[in-house]
Amino acid sequence: MTKRFVLLGASGSIGTQTIDVILQHPDRFSLTAFGVGRRIETARKLLGIFPVTKVSVMRKEDAETLAAEFPHTKFLWGEAGMEELASGSDYDVLINALVGFAGFAPTLAAMKAHHDVALANKETLVCGGALIKKAMQEYGVRLYPIDSEHSAIWQCLQGNQMKQVKRLIITCSGGAFRDKKREELAHVTLEDALAHPNWSMGPKITVDCANLMNKGFEVTEAHWLFDLPYEQIDVLMHRESVIHSMVEYCDHSVMAQLGAPDMRLPIQYAMSWPDRLPLHQDHPLDLSEIGTLHFEKPDTERYPLLALAYEAGKKGGNLGAIMNAANEAANAAFRRHEIPFLSIEQIVIDTVHHAPFAELSSVDDLIQADAWGRAYAEEQIRGVLINE
Repeated sequence: MTKRFVLLGASGSIGTQTIDVILQHPDRFSLTAFGVGRRIETARKLLGIFPVTKVSVMRKEDAETLAAEFPHTKFLWGEAGMEELASGSDYDVLINALVGFAGFAPTLAAMKAHHDVALANKETLVCGGALIKKAMQEYGVRLYPIDSEHSAIWQCLQGNQMKQVKRLIITCSGGAFRDKKREELAHVTLEDALAHPNWSMGPKITVDCANLMNKGFEVTEAHWLFDLPYEQIDVLMHRESVIHSMVEYCDHSVMAQLGAPDMRLPIQYAMSWPDRLPLHQDHPLDLSEIGTLHFEKPDTERYPLLALAYEAGKKGGNLGAIMNAANEAANAAFRRHEIPFLSIEQIVIDTVHHAPFAELSSVDDLIQADAWGRAYAEEQIRGVLINE
């Protein structure tokens, strides 16, 4: 039986690799609708392969242009367009490959429509994990992790009992600046930050990897995905990115999932679970070629955003949403060449430490937290610009 998917973020890194997985298994997977943001050339290309009935783009004018070219397809736009795709009834699983807070609303919309979600958008759980867990229980739906670290943990848990887990060990390559001393970071450029040694990802996430904000988000994501306290979630630096994460059990047995740094593997596993399917890889893992694996504990003074993520996660409430909002604003300012790299840390930490704490009990609470975090961070960004 063919499993039907709606894909949001089809033009991004995860989205394009998801398309490759679907094309490798046309007898198992089909695409019923997709969203592409501003990249309408990608929409044209995909419509030549997949005759879907609905497509969502970012701008109304792009939707109107495409509608004239493809009269048998309905074109939606904006946040409402993504939510309408997620709320549809003619598919089985939503693949959420969006980046940022924008991914939360479609995840919730899909769950309310009783669809399972394959999640690559970590901000959904960083910002509103409590609301998503509540929706999962209320609507009886599943969440399948796509991030390589959480997929690895999920795979290591198969056939075992959560009550026997001692801790989760999330591995981390260290990003582009893992071999630089902290004082060297004052003058690094955007181009430097985007030169990730192991993975090919979008610019926002690659910058987040360079200061370990991304890893902090993954700790929070693991907390919500696997229902474990932060005290049972550790991070381990592993520069080769061969072990994608590990689970230690109560008898001190440690199970690890290994593989080449290719996101198609966790994408496909989320799509095919509980089955495993063949995956074409040009360079599958060859341990004899790698020879040696390295590990070390991350230095939270060197990477203060990792420590901040633990702090905000343990306190809970609106702090995850505020932290994410501040990071989205500061990360974007760095990518616009408006602030130096280390200012990202300063702005995010300052925003969280000045935030008015509140419990998160509704989507309105979440939206308010996001707005407050962005506004405070933008004020700090303007201060950096003025001082320069």
